[in-house]
Amino acid sequence: MSTTRRMTVAQAVVEFLGRQYTVDSVGGPGGGAYRGRLIPGMFGIFGHGNVAGVGQALKQWQVADPALMPYYQGRNEQAQAHQAVGYARHTRRRQTFAVSTSIGPGSSNLLTGAALATANRLPALLLPSDTFATRAADPVLQQLEQPHGYDITVNDAFRPLSKYFDRVNRPEQLFSALLHGLRVLTDPAETGAVTIALPQDVQAEVFDVPEEFLAEREWRIRRPEPEAEDIAEAARRIRAAERPVIIAGGGVLYAFATEQLRAFAEATGIPVGWTQAGVGSLAWDHPQALGAVGSTGTTAANALVRDADLVIGIGTRYEDFTTASRTAFQAPGVKFVNINVAPIDAYKHGTSLPIVADARKALAALTTALGGYRVGGELERVVADEKARWDDTVDAAFAEDHQPLVSQNAIIGAVNRAMDPRDVVICAAGSLPGDLHKMWRIRDPFGYHVEYAYSCMGYEIPGGLGVKRAALDAAARPSAEGGEENRDVVVMVGDGSYLMMHTELVTAVAEGIKLITVLIQNHGYASIGALSEQLGSQRFGTKYRTLDHEHHTFDDGEKLPIDLATNAESLGVTVYRIEPGPNAIADLEAAIGKAKAAPEGSGPIVIHIESDPLVDAPSSESWWDVPVSGASELESTKAAFATYVDHKSRQRPLIG
Repeated sequence: MSTTRRMTVAQAVVEFLGRQYTVDSVGGPGGGAYRGRLIPGMFGIFGHGNVAGVGQALKQWQVADPALMPYYQGRNEQAQAHQAVGYARHTRRRQTFAVSTSIGPGSSNLLTGAALATANRLPALLLPSDTFATRAADPVLQQLEQPHGYDITVNDAFRPLSKYFDRVNRPEQLFSALLHGLRVLTDPAETGAVTIALPQDVQAEVFDVPEEFLAEREWRIRRPEPEAEDIAEAARRIRAAERPVIIAGGGVLYAFATEQLRAFAEATGIPVGWTQAGVGSLAWDHPQALGAVGSTGTTAANALVRDADLVIGIGTRYEDFTTASRTAFQAPGVKFVNINVAPIDAYKHGTSLPIVADARKALAALTTALGGYRVGGELERVVADEKARWDDTVDAAFAEDHQPLVSQNAIIGAVNRAMDPRDVVICAAGSLPGDLHKMWRIRDPFGYHVEYAYSCMGYEIPGGLGVKRAALDAAARPSAEGGEENRDVVVMVGDGSYLMMHTELVTAVAEGIKLITVLIQNHGYASIGALSEQLGSQRFGTKYRTLDHEHHTFDDGEKLPIDLATNAESLGVTVYRIEPGPNAIADLEAAIGKAKAAPEGSGPIVIHIESDPLVDAPSSESWWDVPVSGASELESTKAAFATYVDHKSRQRPLIG
């Protein structure tokens, strides 16, 4: 008979999570096997619901063994989830944080974070508190009351946002809830937000916990082999194709398959474009690297995929920016081979050849099956010509000398030049993600982190904190355990996103985390302003201006007297102000160099620079489907609708 220990549900949660490990056959020291903590820490903001439950358990372990489950503060529950996601992505989905909240608004603040994690296929363990399971005190503060379902709480809103949801109404349910939750958390095909709701009375309830439940447990990352028949058929189709192209998604990075992709591209000559999540699959200047593909893509990638007769998707979920809203692929009879660990993605667009497998293993098998094959010289010439054309375009954009305010293109170029190859750039929303996708010259597989599945305004600073935590943890490991040199993390964010969730800078101040943030002041929403103009809505509601009370418009008033540099200073952040003028770009590069030279532990740094939001990035020669009003009294909208109809005529089902 197994022995048990008398403890609360919350104490069991904390101890259990502190003893869970991820193991992986790749990505460890020297490229070998890996073993590491699955949940290296927990975030929490305490209130009624978790203060006497998870909060008490964390405090108890802080006294007994601080290393079991370190606690980290945050200033917003959503931001804590974003930190967990940033950490998870940089650790290649093998580690993430848990987040504990109080009931009511503390829990519902996590909803956006849950949606972001699930959309990005990134693990985050969410532990929102819930109302009394016993209903002894009913209704309690912040409790919903629905007459058609009295058991409904705010946490039911997590059900459609989570890859796994459970509610522990009795202590005995904790075992299956956590075991099933971590199964999903570590499954590369199913991972996302895992939400386990913990009623406040149950958290503090005492029960007998088997010792084996609290013992160390390993969770192996599944990396399925491809079927031999699928590899043989894929090889046959590649040999028969005249203009094959690869689209590399995040699955290439999560499978640690960059070397296999490089070897495959070099052996076959097949060019490679990448999605937002796939940036880093190849270095930007590799001969087969076409760069970004789709609506925010390069002209090189879009020219090649337009005429491709075979598209080999590897680890991509084919969202609409990647497919240019299903207008990117124009060759008659174009076919798709989709390699993905997740069946939902392998079967996208009705492909007749889905390969449900690990990207690394599938690429290795394909390379062997295609021994001796190489694309024709004409395709290689086209790749070289299109790459050179795009490189010249980016060189010109980076060298722009726009005055009196600099262009965002020149800012991106300056940041790119000032960062070391191993440094990481962070972004999420606005015009920056598209411009970075097109123009960022990536040099390291871990060097680019743009959250674009959910493109959540406000993600940048907390997500960057998550990445920086992961980089610091990796640097702290002994070399025998996969330790590495530290990476600087540089957040690029516009004023719109900054104002959404800048308060997590206080978290960085409290812990002395050196997070570098380049804050671009646009005085409004640059991305949606440009989109609004394209759709004939004349940048309506996208400028930060004083209200014209007579016409009730924010479009024509004075710029708001906002000083975001002083705002950051008021939070305890070191701030470098870049003054407008001809020296702004040189001063920006120097400021980044100064920030990089600051010692670790010195706290966050914000570099403030103003830009002209009306200067666009180079065109991708592509399209994104955002509907335009079919009837309007505005001439601008009528013209935009005519353009929309023209693009819509080239949209296709992409059944291949």
